[in-house]
Amino acid sequence: MRFSDYMNDWLYGGEGYYATYRPIGKHGDFFTAVSTSKFFGGTIAKHIISRIDEGFLSPDTLVCEIGAHHGYLLADIIEFVHTLRPQLLQTLRFGIVERFEALREAQKNYFDESFGNAVALEHYSDLSEVREKCAFFIANEIFDAFGCDLFYKGKIGRVEDHKVVFDLDDPEITALAEKYKQDRGEIARGYESFAHAMKQSAGRFEFMSFDYGELQARSDFSIRVYQNHQVFPLFDEALNLAEAFGKSDITYDVNFSHVKEAFEAEGIVCAQYATQLVALIEMGILDLLAILKEHAGEEIYKQELEKAKILITPSLMGERFKMVRFVKG
Repeated sequence: MRFSDYMNDWLYGGEGYYATYRPIGKHGDFFTAVSTSKFFGGTIAKHIISRIDEGFLSPDTLVCEIGAHHGYLLADIIEFVHTLRPQLLQTLRFGIVERFEALREAQKNYFDESFGNAVALEHYSDLSEVREKCAFFIANEIFDAFGCDLFYKGKIGRVEDHKVVFDLDDPEITALAEKYKQDRGEIARGYESFAHAMKQSAGRFEFMSFDYGELQARSDFSIRVYQNHQVFPLFDEALNLAEAFGKSDITYDVNFSHVKEAFEAEGIVCAQYATQLVALIEMGILDLLAILKEHAGEEIYKQELEKAKILITPSLMGERFKMVRFVKG
């Protein structure tokens, strides 16, 4: 089995890591921006409102999260829309693209508990089911969860008895490795089909995604496994792949040049690529914290400020994570 298929089974198979609900944060295998601070989603909500005010998005836009896990990010966005522009809750629609029925049920239950009848959550099992005039898509740490092939000096990796062997030939992957000047490393699979599906999904849209990586490929292996906030490189002798398979998260650094080129090949414009620090500040996270300070008091402000600092401090998430934003229409 080639490694990209092995990784897809690891994450999305019947017993895959993402096939059932997994805790994220202190009690999970890793932290995300969503589990760190509600002001991550709040800042995105502020951006959505500004795009409506500018006229790019319509007041009846579908705000749709792709790969929502529990649904916390979309719920945070809704909460801040209610705070900043409550009348938009009467016109905006909210949806989640989620392939797994168990997670769709968990998301529905969470939204019922959080919003009751005030918000109607729409579900799609695949992006190809979305057909809208206008949409705003948001995803957090999605591109690192696409299956990837492992490339090493002209050969593609396959897995036999949970061991990686480099002995396959694939001219397409080799051409991509040459394009991105890699003699070893990860080559993602599926960015092109994802970009094509998104192009078909709406006449006008903005798609914003956050992930860790760079605008160029690393000519080395970044693929790793997260277990209880410990990181194990895939080829670490201390890592037992058979035991970790499907039970721990597996991920790699994103080559954002590959992502950009996949979308641009579909005629979708890359409107912005920036560090998470720059993106969140430009979208107004500091303004939101100032509003909180004014209305909630010093103590609550300080608590939320400490959480938000993790999102934007360069040595923490601020520089390591990047935001990429695409527009069509």
